[in-house]
Amino acid sequence: MLPPEAGADDPIAATRRWLERAVIGLNLCPFAKAVYVKDQVRFVLSEATTAEDLLLQLGEELAYLRETPAEAVDTTLIVHPRVLADFLDYNDFLDDADALVEALGLEGELQVASFHPHYQFAGTAPDDVGNCTNRAPYPTLHLLREDSISRAVDIFPDPDAIVERNIATLEKLGRDGWERLLQGCRSARSGRRPGNAPSAA
Repeated sequence: MLPPEAGADDPIAATRRWLERAVIGLNLCPFAKAVYVKDQVRFVLSEATTAEDLLLQLGEELAYLRETPAEAVDTTLIVHPRVLADFLDYNDFLDDADALVEALGLEGELQVASFHPHYQFAGTAPDDVGNCTNRAPYPTLHLLREDSISRAVDIFPDPDAIVERNIATLEKLGRDGWERLLQGCRSARSGRRPGNAPSAA
């Protein structure tokens, strides 16, 4: 992962391009395009440098999503480039994130999904191409509405088929192709495209 001070493009712009080119462009998530083109994705750049500060911000964003109509904001991406760059630390933090959802009484309403430049599913090798489905330019917490997940499952009742298709797509692209795509998301310079929700600080 490129640190913020290394001259890479800003993390929110990189994350937008990753969403456009990888998640939507490769159709890794068949549900993403609809909310993105309707400006229902909230992008938040976290300045947190400690896990404790990030947890506080996560609580604020969970409360914001709970109080905001889905028609305005369906989902939130908290991009946090300055903390939890190590995947094992990030993975441990996810337990705290889930505990916070429970403490706020939001179980069954909201959940936190995860993306990281070095994401690794349990039981896989670091270079397993399947890990790329959850790899993003910067560590990112994805806040989701349970109702939206339920509607998506109704439309695509066989999630295993999505996983299998994604693996086939990534294997065809190859690790080198994926790395070029991700590097392009980090470094390309482009203006805002239509269908992007405004960034939030």
